[in-house]
Amino acid sequence: MLKQASDSPKKRVPLSRERVLRSAIAIADAAGIEALTIRSLARELGVKPMAIYYHVANKSEILDSIVDLVFAEIELPANDGDWRSELVRRANSARRVLSLHHWAIGLMESRRSPGPATLRHHDAVIGTLRRAGFSVEMTAHAYALLDSYVYGFALQEAAMPFQGTDTAADVTEPIMQRFRTDQYPHLVEMATEYILQPGYDFGDEFEFGLGVILDALTRWLLGNTSRIQPTPPGEGLLQSPTDRVDNLKVDN
Repeated sequence: MLKQASDSPKKRVPLSRERVLRSAIAIADAAGIEALTIRSLARELGVKPMAIYYHVANKSEILDSIVDLVFAEIELPANDGDWRSELVRRANSARRVLSLHHWAIGLMESRRSPGPATLRHHDAVIGTLRRAGFSVEMTAHAYALLDSYVYGFALQEAAMPFQGTDTAADVTEPIMQRFRTDQYPHLVEMATEYILQPGYDFGDEFEFGLGVILDALTRWLLGNTSRIQPTPPGEGLLQSPTDRVDNLKVDN
């Protein structure tokens, strides 16, 4: 008796560059970039290692390409939008994407052969800053500052032993039980009056810090070609983002 068509072996999906790169991302997402090798990639795809080389030259090309795919996932700022709103949207999108691909944080700016999505991304952000009125030099400063903050926050967030709302207490309270409250009074104050309060989410700090940076950049624009001199260390640390920007010293 003949077998029904549904019982026939599944047709093997042909190997392609797209499959190779998507599988590489899957390995890095699951086990870190250190786990990504030609052999682990071949195992993931169910092929011999030499088959990989029909689609990519080497591991360096794989890294270039998967970084480019990560950049492609980040929303680009719109040409006709408000510069500040567009950079906020781009920053939040970058943070979301990097939360899915922690391994990419240290690779985003490290590749010497950037792909089209990477170049398109950089060009769009630079264009947004230039259209807003920033000089070429100030655009470079602003872009470096924004990326340092976004990448740095994503790295810190990925390393946190807790995530989400009301999860900090599970880690913080056992730590506090190991020492007397008078040993570290400022730490205890921060924990009890802020971190352990209902609704605390470390991720909320992202918007605060981003706002401080954008307030400072906005102040630079309002001063046209004036240069901001940051508030001396230790001054204004307890002020709101708006107050801190108002206290920036501007040379005219």
